[in-house]
Amino acid sequence: MTTSLNRWYARWLVRALLLLGRRQQALEQIDAQLASDKGNLHALATRAHVLAEMGDKPAALQTLHRLVEVAPGQAAGWFNLGYLSEEMGELEQAEAAFRRATEIEPKLDRAWYGLALALIRQRRFDEAVPALRKNTELQPMSPYGWYQLARVHVDRQEPEEAVKIIHHLRRFEPKVAAQLVRETGLGQTQT
Repeated sequence: MTTSLNRWYARWLVRALLLLGRRQQALEQIDAQLASDKGNLHALATRAHVLAEMGDKPAALQTLHRLVEVAPGQAAGWFNLGYLSEEMGELEQAEAAFRRATEIEPKLDRAWYGLALALIRQRRFDEAVPALRKNTELQPMSPYGWYQLARVHVDRQEPEEAVKIIHHLRRFEPKVAAQLVRETGLGQTQT
């Protein structure tokens, strides 16, 4: 009972410090938690988030590596590792992390999208298509996956596929469809 009460209080204190904008003090509290409980997943995830917000992305990345070592079966940790890795230009590491997240949780649409972005940045367009299709299957009303899928089809010299997506987007995201028309010159006429 005392351990769970102490954990609750420590989490509450960290939240309060973060709400007050006192990130360094929050980080000190998190590190104190980890000193006594190295496997505290919540503390590890929070530490990575706070470090990234403070601009120390290498330390955040290191913390995320610790998190996935401690909890290799949690998709969220792998997703966060992939997200930060992709943001830092560590594309192969991002790809591997996103792939692991999708293996653990196949319905994690954000991980499919992240995987696609990592592949696109590596100019591996053929491999990005299935990831984007899975993302749009899981999130059919989100324009992000559709937009990237249309762009990939343009890069693959498949303008007719991009036009189909533009027409599809016009039904629920006309601004995104218009942006694709401006960027690609495709789908100028509405059918």
